[in-house]
Amino acid sequence: MRAVCHIYPKNIDSCAMMRNPVFRFILYGFFFIGIICTVVGNFLVVLSISYFKQLQSPTNSFVMSLAVADCLVGLVVMPYSMIRTVEGCWFFGSLFCQLHSSLDVMLCTASIFHLSCIAFDRYYAVCNPLVYSLKMSPSRVAFLIVICWVVPILISFGPIMLGLHIAGVDILLPQEVCVFLVNRVYAVMASLIAFYLPMAIMLVAYWKIFKAARRQARQISKKHRNTMKRERKAAKTLGIIMGVFLIFWMPFFTVNIVDPFINYSTEVVIWDIFLWLGYINSSLNPFLYGFFNRSFRKAFFINVQCGNVSWIRELRTFAFM
Repeated sequence: MRAVCHIYPKNIDSCAMMRNPVFRFILYGFFFIGIICTVVGNFLVVLSISYFKQLQSPTNSFVMSLAVADCLVGLVVMPYSMIRTVEGCWFFGSLFCQLHSSLDVMLCTASIFHLSCIAFDRYYAVCNPLVYSLKMSPSRVAFLIVICWVVPILISFGPIMLGLHIAGVDILLPQEVCVFLVNRVYAVMASLIAFYLPMAIMLVAYWKIFKAARRQARQISKKHRNTMKRERKAAKTLGIIMGVFLIFWMPFFTVNIVDPFINYSTEVVIWDIFLWLGYINSSLNPFLYGFFNRSFRKAFFINVQCGNVSWIRELRTFAFM
């Protein structure tokens, strides 16, 4: 079994003895860099969209909300997962383990929900541009963003805090272990809602976008070709971001469904690898925006430059005090 087939320490003082100190230092360094990149990168996305009016669009409303979710992953989920992965046990008690698991499920689900909304937004922008402003009105965008947060909360905090996700699972875990163990029903239903159904929606949306963009490219006049080129580039960029997300999260959600049906025999190290692959996706999104989007690149540069200027001014002020 996932938790039982490993020998866990009887007290937290022995956790530090489970791995070589040098290896632990390397792991902490690697994970810490990932956390910093996640928080800083996504914070720059939020700051850029908030500050620059030219970036404030329906699509970027979803992007901004997605960046908030990814930033929270870096702030409240990844640090505790880092300690659990490196030390091999849990220091923070069973109640906080439930809270951490709930936040983990909620924020990761919120991320993919936002990405499916981005696909929905791009579908109307490319395939139905004449009704885009009507279909993606500010009120509808706000409603979809609320859905992106409310549904993940319902499928995470409710079942986990009430213990419904482990109903019927006859496995007793030590208090020093925080393993997200789920029964078959929750594993299938939560994975379908959080990943597979949104994934199907995204794949269909982007396939239709690809076909529509190719058809319109043949029919459109030279006068409007630049506009269509920008739309195709935006769709391609978001498609790459979507593809990266699926590649990094597919292993975890696949094992998440399979594991309860194979008597929880998946090794802990496999879970850690697949989970951190998903976390890394939260680190990559801001860099994908910055690499592919010229407006974001300019906004990132201005934000960083302004931050450096402010820091220099504060340093000079301090020096002359």
